[in-house]
Formats: sequence, C-alpha cells, structure tokens
Amino acid sequence: MDFSQSIVMGFQVALQPGNLLFCFIGVLIGTLVGVLPGLGPVAAISLLLPATFHLTPVSAIIMLAGIYYGAMYGGSTTSILVNIPGEAASVVTCLDGYKMARQGRAGPALGIAAFGSFIAGTIGVLGLMLIAPPLAEMGLKFGPPEYFSLMILGLTILTFLASGPMWKALLMAAFGLFLGCIGLDTLMGAPRFTLDIIELSDGIGLVPVVMGLFGISEVLLNVEQSMERSIFETKIKNLLPNLKDWADSIFAILRGTVIGFFLGVLPGGGAVISSFVSYAVEKKISKYPEKFGTGMIEGVAGPEAANNAATGGAFIPLLTLGIPANAVMAILLGAMMIHGMQPGPMLVKEQPGLFWGAITSMYLGNVMLLILNLPLIGLWVKILKVPYPILFPLILLFCLIGAYSLNNSIVEVLIMVIFGLIGYLFKKFEYEAAPLILALVLGPMLETALRRSLLLSAGDPRIFLIRPISAVLMLLSFFLLAYPLVPWLRKKRAILPKGEAED
Repeated sequence: MDFSQSIVMGFQVALQPGNLLFCFIGVLIGTLVGVLPGLGPVAAISLLLPATFHLTPVSAIIMLAGIYYGAMYGGSTTSILVNIPGEAASVVTCLDGYKMARQGRAGPALGIAAFGSFIAGTIGVLGLMLIAPPLAEMGLKFGPPEYFSLMILGLTILTFLASGPMWKALLMAAFGLFLGCIGLDTLMGAPRFTLDIIELSDGIGLVPVVMGLFGISEVLLNVEQSMERSIFETKIKNLLPNLKDWADSIFAILRGTVIGFFLGVLPGGGAVISSFVSYAVEKKISKYPEKFGTGMIEGVAGPEAANNAATGGAFIPLLTLGIPANAVMAILLGAMMIHGMQPGPMLVKEQPGLFWGAITSMYLGNVMLLILNLPLIGLWVKILKVPYPILFPLILLFCLIGAYSLNNSIVEVLIMVIFGLIGYLFKKFEYEAAPLILALVLGPMLETALRRSLLLSAGDPRIFLIRPISAVLMLLSFFLLAYPLVPWLRKKRAILPKGEAED
C-alpha cells in the first residue's frame, strides 16, 4: 500500500460518524481541561481512560489523542486572560499574552494562539505521516536485544531530561520497574509480590495508579493552596489578527513548529521544553529583545506553535517503536495495550486502519479546534469562574467512579487512593511522577525482552554489545548516565593533589 492509499484509508476511518464524534468529544474535553487551571492532559486522560473500555480501539485512541492536543490549545486561553497556565506547556504564554490582554489586545493574542496552534498542529501531523512509516520499517530489524536497549535508552533520556536531580528521576524509574514486577511472572507464571491478594495477580493496574498520581494528588495539592483567580475583564474583540500581527508572527510560528516537532520526538516532556526553547529563540533573534515580557505577539505565537507541534512529534516514537516520549504517551501506550494492541514497528502492518486513522484524525481535530476555540472563548471565560470548592469534589467523584468501574473492585479504589497520597508526597518533595509511569508501562516489556535475549544467548549478556544496533543504544544510555558525573570527577581530581600535598 503506497502513501496516498494509506492517507485515503486513514480519512475513511477517521470520517466514520462514530470516530468523528469521539474526535470532537476528545478535542472539546481537551480544550476544557486546558482552560481549567489545576488540571492537565495527563490527569484528564487518566480520569477518562475507563470510559474508553467500551469503545472500539480506534475510537478510544482518537478520543484520547484529541484530549492531549486539545489541552495544548486550551492552555493559551487561561494564560492570556487569567495569567495562570492551564497546563505546563503554556507557562511561557503568560509572559506576553497576559500583557497583551492588559493592553486591550486580548483578541489578537487569542487569535494568533489559535491560528499558530492550527498551523503548527497541521504541519506536525504531516511530519508524523512522512516520518513514521520509514521509522517503523527500520524498527522491523529490531529483535529482543535491540528492544531491551531501546527501552533502557528511553528510560535514561527521560531521567536525563527531568527537571529535578537525576538521582530522584532514577529512583522513581526504579520504583516504577518494581511495580511492574508485581503479578504473575511473564515467562514462568509464578506470582510475585502479590501479598496473596488475588486482584494483584494481573499486576498493578495502570489506570488506578495514574488516576491517583495525577488526579487525586493534584486535587490535594490545590486544596491546600489559595489559588486566586483574577480574570481580567476586557471586551474580547478583533480575534482575527491584522496584517502587521501576521507579519510579526508568521516566522515565529514556523520556527516554533520546527523546534516543537523535533523536540517532541525526544523522551522527556517535549511540549514544555519546546515552548521555552521557542521563546528563548524568538527573544534571541529579535531586534527588540528588551520588549519581550511587555506584550510582544511573537512571544505568544512561537511557544504556542511549538507546544502543539510537539504533540505530533511525540506520537512518532510511540507508534513506530512502542516507546512513549512523555507521561501522556505512556498512558496512551497502556491504553493501546488494554485494547489488545501492541504499539511498535508491526502496528503499521497489523493495524493500518488504527495507525492511519489516528494520524488523519489529528488533522480533523485541529480543524475542529480552530472552529471551536475562537467562537467559544466567551464560554471558556465563564467556565473559568467555576468555584474550586465545586470543581475539586467533582474530580474526586469521577476518580472514585472510574477506579471502581474498571473491575468493580474495591482493591482498585484503594490502589488509586494510596497512589493519590503517594503522588501528593511526591509533589511536595519534588519527585516527578513521569519516570515512574514510563517505567511501570515499560517494565514488563523490558523484563520480557531481557529474558528472551538471555535465552537466545544462553545467558551471555554480551549479546547486547555484539549486535550493532543494540550496542549503539546501550553506549548512548551509558554516556547519558555518565555525563553528569564528569564535572564531579574533574573536581575530585583537582582536589586530590592538594589533599596529598597537605599530608
């Protein structure tokens, strides 16, 4: 099947009434999640994952993906009007977006954010269409040793790019790998760490863990904080940017698209990093860098384009290699596995309808978001006024219902509550949950690939270094882990002669 036939098939799948409806529902919920401070795409997908169990796999993935890139759109609204980022990737938009609103230019700021997001999202989807199939073809050359090395590299890069200390990220990844070992042994079938609890025989479920870590913990954290929202009262007009706005913004949008797309492919929160990098690039090359932070439209256009392009890039390693680039992709990986699909090189061959349907639905979703965002800005402003004492109990209620509805099990609810408290403590002590989720999802696959590799080599671990692709991936992982230690080693060498001299 050639490229054009694949695209036609993808649109045939995406344009089916049911899939179109769930695409619309996904982007609508995603926009709402992006608008509401305190929530985010990870929490929203975690909460709504149980609702997809009765859908077809294609409809489920289309809806969950819509929530992800829809949240990137919605985050700009609250950043511009309230000066509170709806999600982490919109933090930079506050700097110039809110200043534009204070100057009576909320309309152009919201308009360029929407159009920039649409342009970047569309180009990102095109890039995904072009890059994903050949990368999947290359992935067909992977055997168990290559998969093991690739997963090690994915975990290493995620910990390397974590915002906190690397030792914390590695500790969280190790905890996630331990949780992945709970349940029946993948090859021998023997129970491990189940504490004789029958419900744990299938392992710790991804859904209650992510609902606890990202849903309940977020509510607990926000309840103890006094989040003041002063919505800037201004008449929103001139949503269509004028020619000068377009002249100032178009190259920022294109640069942000390129930056976001390629950073989105890297494991470790590409949307957040790309928005900061885009803003830094625009400020660096601007003729008036001192004006950034005072209401420059480029400071809105570039980061908003970057974080939306990053969502398209993040799907590339997930769909082609089965490696999630961030926490959202890890949950989507879990969702696909729950629906009986294995993301990776064989996905294009075995599930072409899902692969191309999901990709083409992103283009349709971007069109829907452009149509939705501009007319409904007044509605989003009203939703922003929902009191937190009403909003947070509703989130907790949805968490409890979602966790119980998985298997009608109180144990699942208890797991969610326990991880909600653990997630709250993680946030208080600045431990990132993303490495844990990624390790929990990859853990069983990592173990299976390791044991199959050792079976192939009769227990000889050199198999990971003998095979060229595996060796390159392992060496990259070792380099990334050792690199932060180099300055420390140099410092030790400098101190040692001085100490010897004193003796």
